[in-house]
Amino acid sequence: MRFQDKVCLVTGGASGIGRATCVRLAAEGGQVVVLDRDADAGAATVQLITVAQGRALFIGCDLSQPAAIAAAVEQVLAAYGRVDVLVSNAAMMTFQHLVDLPLEKWDLLMSVNLRALAQLCQLCLPHMQGGAIVAISSVHAHQTTPNVVPYAASKGAMEAFVRGMSREIAMTQARINAVAPGAVDTPMLWSNPNVQSGLEKIEGPVGKPEELAAAICFLASSEASFIHGTTLAVDGGRLAAL
Repeated sequence: MRFQDKVCLVTGGASGIGRATCVRLAAEGGQVVVLDRDADAGAATVQLITVAQGRALFIGCDLSQPAAIAAAVEQVLAAYGRVDVLVSNAAMMTFQHLVDLPLEKWDLLMSVNLRALAQLCQLCLPHMQGGAIVAISSVHAHQTTPNVVPYAASKGAMEAFVRGMSREIAMTQARINAVAPGAVDTPMLWSNPNVQSGLEKIEGPVGKPEELAAAICFLASSEASFIHGTTLAVDGGRLAAL
């Protein structure tokens, strides 16, 4: 039970990779906090965990709003007094040429995909000791397609953030790493207009959310105690083929 009695905070835990990660953390003894703006889907994640005799709490949170993030972390600390694992998974995408993209959409995406991670680190790190932070990046940080420049830029910046933060955080306090998924069988993949139109081709195998959860939980566990500031590609060999 690698996460026995550890307080595990997961953003975007209502579906896809986030939900699978919540379920895996709880199955290994974690007290899971599901952060998401979708209350119904978040409650469904909690139910999946509690039916299996796990422990979970849902907190509604719009990651584009700093006050909402601060309130959510305050609620976690009031309930548990600490954070042991932080998984920054929630993300959004846009599907427009950059020249046609309203700056408001750019700002919204960056606030959810990148600024929220920075704020969560600011708020959680003072209450972490021997903890772990895992940020969910994407193969788009390395090889991308048209019409998703803000998303690719946010994920590239996320990986730079992880490297930089590894120089600021002592490993005794927390380790920080990233996972870069390839194509994963989630609603986010199949609702992608680029995938639907064929502009982005899915070459090779499509991963399962549970396979990503396994990698995330490895990096969050003591088994990865000497891994700090790196990005693990979990993509079925997709980057190697591009």
